[in-house]
Amino acid sequence: MHYVSDGHGEPVLLIHGLFGNLDNLKNLGSVLIHNHQVIRVDVPNHGLSEHWDDMDYPTLANAMVQLLDQLNLTATHVVGHSMGGKIAMAMALLHPTRVKSLVVADIAPVAYEPRHQTVFAGLTSLVFDENTSRKSALTHLVSSGIDEGTAQFLLKNLQRTESGFEWKMNLDGLINAYERIIGWDLPISADVHFNKPTLFIRGGDSNYVTAEHRDEIVRQFPQVTAKTLNGTGHWLHAQKPEMFNRIVAEFIEQNQG
Repeated sequence: MHYVSDGHGEPVLLIHGLFGNLDNLKNLGSVLIHNHQVIRVDVPNHGLSEHWDDMDYPTLANAMVQLLDQLNLTATHVVGHSMGGKIAMAMALLHPTRVKSLVVADIAPVAYEPRHQTVFAGLTSLVFDENTSRKSALTHLVSSGIDEGTAQFLLKNLQRTESGFEWKMNLDGLINAYERIIGWDLPISADVHFNKPTLFIRGGDSNYVTAEHRDEIVRQFPQVTAKTLNGTGHWLHAQKPEMFNRIVAEFIEQNQG
């Protein structure tokens, strides 16, 4: 698994969301690095990490623990956004001794209905040939019904090779795993919970974390506190970075030791 590790102090592991890479939380990392060792990862099937035919949260959580072992780290604070938040939660529930504290950004520990069909259709229907350019790729994604901001984000996965453009991410692997990515199936009993400091941050305009998710959040993470960033959607860390970074940094500082 590809990663970048910088800084010194109690470690913090940053895990990005679906279609992202380790640069998604780089802004947060630049704040935390003053007091912490910051590890940013490319989740398997993303960025420069290895491609898997399939993926699920127990396997992804195990991969994060193996990275800690590789870095000789006993435990770490973990911050995850969206899919990365689910990986972080799975890590906390399945390997609680390896997680000092947990920050989950705009995702709940529940199964969701599919909501990326338009994105997958736009990505899979993009044909790479000698006429492909970043501009033509953007035009294609927008004409497929993807808003321009999301399309620009997705195009960060586009890389040029000697034979032309290709996706850096493993699109087939993500399609194969999509039901497990939106799901929440862990090999644990219903009474298992993570009894350490946990912070949920939701976007005020996002529908990813709603009142109906409250009971499941509290059941699985009883030491939870929650904050809402008004005026932000699902990409809250990019829309209000200074506020998001401050909230996360203060929470981690309060739970050191």
